[in-house]
Amino acid sequence: MKRIKQMALFMAILLLPLCSASAQSWTSDNGNGTFTNPLFYDEFTDPDMIRVGTDYYMVASSMHSMPGLPLLRSKDMVNWEFVTYIFEKLDLGPESHLEGNKGIYGNGIWAPAIRYHKGTFYVFVNVNDHGLQVFSTKDPAGTWEHKNMGGRIYDLGILFDDDDRIYAVHSYDEVKLIEIKSDFSGYVEGSDRVIIPRGNAMGEGHHFYKINGKYYIISADYGPVGRMQCARADKVDGPYETAVISHRETMGIERGWWSNEYGYWSDIPLEGEKVTFGPPNKKAYYAVPLHQGGIVDLPNGDWWGFSMMDVKSAGRLTFLSPVTWKDGWPYFGLEGNLGRSPRTWFKPNTGADIAPVTTYERNDDFSGKKLKPIWQWSHLPVDKKWSLRNGALRLNTMPARNFMYAKNSLTQRAVGPESIVTVELNTKSLKKGDVAGLALLIVPYYWIGVAHTDEGKVMRFYDFVKNESVDEPLSTDKVYLRARGDFDEDLAWLSYSTDGVNFKELGVDLRLAYQMKTFQGVRFALFAYNTLGKEGGYAEFDNYRMDEPFADRSANLPVGKVITLTNRANNVLVWTSPRRMLRNANTGDKEFDVRATRFRVHDRGQGRVALEAMDGSGFLTITGEGMSGDVRLLNTETDASLFVWQDMLRNHCMLLSLKTNRFVGLNPATGEPYSADWPGTLPGGKDGTVFDWKVVE
Repeated sequence: MKRIKQMALFMAILLLPLCSASAQSWTSDNGNGTFTNPLFYDEFTDPDMIRVGTDYYMVASSMHSMPGLPLLRSKDMVNWEFVTYIFEKLDLGPESHLEGNKGIYGNGIWAPAIRYHKGTFYVFVNVNDHGLQVFSTKDPAGTWEHKNMGGRIYDLGILFDDDDRIYAVHSYDEVKLIEIKSDFSGYVEGSDRVIIPRGNAMGEGHHFYKINGKYYIISADYGPVGRMQCARADKVDGPYETAVISHRETMGIERGWWSNEYGYWSDIPLEGEKVTFGPPNKKAYYAVPLHQGGIVDLPNGDWWGFSMMDVKSAGRLTFLSPVTWKDGWPYFGLEGNLGRSPRTWFKPNTGADIAPVTTYERNDDFSGKKLKPIWQWSHLPVDKKWSLRNGALRLNTMPARNFMYAKNSLTQRAVGPESIVTVELNTKSLKKGDVAGLALLIVPYYWIGVAHTDEGKVMRFYDFVKNESVDEPLSTDKVYLRARGDFDEDLAWLSYSTDGVNFKELGVDLRLAYQMKTFQGVRFALFAYNTLGKEGGYAEFDNYRMDEPFADRSANLPVGKVITLTNRANNVLVWTSPRRMLRNANTGDKEFDVRATRFRVHDRGQGRVALEAMDGSGFLTITGEGMSGDVRLLNTETDASLFVWQDMLRNHCMLLSLKTNRFVGLNPATGEPYSADWPGTLPGGKDGTVFDWKVVE
């Protein structure tokens, strides 16, 4: 049945209309006072966030992509606007240009830290083998000044102390502290020292704060489950004590497929080299849980946490969590459920009333004078070999050994949980040896496009895993290329059309994986290169369009509807009472009371719902003052009848009790009744807390 549904969906995708109208894109804002994680369903790796007045700023890693270091701004921490890239180009040698068979895939910009001090914004980031880079500006939307400080200060956290001294914490496992000179000309001699020795599980990806006179360091500990640690001390040198502030929170997402033959310090893969996959580990947490995050305060005194999670081949996505201070520790989560984070929760009370927006415009007809901000080049582009002309993107071909060596590949991040891109390609000006098309930039990679051979032009699909090409004859210069990714299943499909209406598959069930060669999730790439070792002609791309089947989540909260709930752990319908038998008035036969499996979802505002049993037995209510969180059906609705509906997508949900701040669930192995005492779900969502819901009336 699942395969039938997938085929039906794919046939619908093949018939997607080609038009320039803007398609709906993912937004975490539910429009009712709540948001649903992730903040973005495309990669935003190693986030760091600050507040400046009533504005919030966030930066992320960009690895080998140019321009780099995207800067976003928000008024409510949920809806973000693109401000700028901190730099347009960062030229650190031949590797930045894909020259000499070298590249910076998986290297480049890692784990930035953003800070604001006395009217100036700063971004600090290490570049492997090139040292600590410092960018600064008075105007975040303007030009950023750049200094290279050298050294090897990676995955750092930065603190401007009360006396204006500047400290960086850095390193892995053991935590080192070093002082930075005030003019950023270098480091204070002799200041580098270990402040937290190895064995204290502090990890990497540090965020450094001073709060109410105490020093706090938040780090990601990857051994073995990817939790977040916090250290605190009265003095910057310590001694530090530590605590776990977030752990086991996967939002039910399993670890995806894994490929690691080519790490971030390995050579660029050559066609014909072997690729193997490590299958998803359905039991272990590994590094999937929320990790590598920090905290930020609101003007009203509230605190919120931000972090990332590895979400299969979509890459590392950003998540937002309420923070509860307890005994001087900033725990991610809610009172009564510390260390775990809701997937859906009330928006931060920043004082701003912002309507749902999307950060980027992903579609592009290339009619503008410059590329839209969503686009990034793979490595530094050769400026004279690309242009925007006559409403199209022109890529001139240059010699390359294979796709990953191709210069001037233009990329966009894939969007989960599914996205489909379609682009027009004009091949009239390709020359012999030229190849141009649409690729899935990841390792292993796949592409579909047009190759100019000795016999003429052919439509070609290339599969890196099999090292196979499939060619089909082509009698037209204009073609339409399409790529679809299902990032829950880590699969992709590639197809083409000569008329823009009827598409034919050439690449089917292509295995995707998260990996460390690009150290990014899947990117859709427009490319053109020459296979004969010379410069050739050019390709022209037009009307790039992305469709996101899951972007419209307006029906994912079925208010006013009558639904059934089936527990994903045991596939049993939720009953409101023992399975009462009724006698059919027409036949006299005994049959189960189907009303006892049905609930009406009542909207109580701000994402809160009450569930009323349709057999008349009352409202789902949490009773008792103990930890059990007993689930009962009461005739009178109370505050204990309120839940926050957790949208898990694909008609899956959880029910978060506002009485216990925990989830409704059961242990199917023991036969215990439902309770609202579950901290969250496990990877895969089949532990008794996640339901399949279906509208029946």
